[in-house]
Amino acid sequence: MSMAVVGLLAGMALGFAGYFGGFGAFLLVAALGAIGFVLGRFLDGDLEAADLLRPRGHGQGRGRDDRGR
Repeated sequence: MSMAVVGLLAGMALGFAGYFGGFGAFLLVAALGAIGFVLGRFLDGDLEAADLLRPRGHGQGRGRDDRGR
């Protein structure tokens, strides 16, 4: 499934949540969608837990491909 279709489906879900459930439901669907996106990237192997937990200043000057090598 292309990213355009995924974006379309996400936008439609947010639109329905906002229309039928109000702004609170819109925020809930957006937050759960963001959590699902991060979990999906993690399960696909595109994201590591250390990427989320490491401070921003740690490892400056090293490229992304130099992790742990």
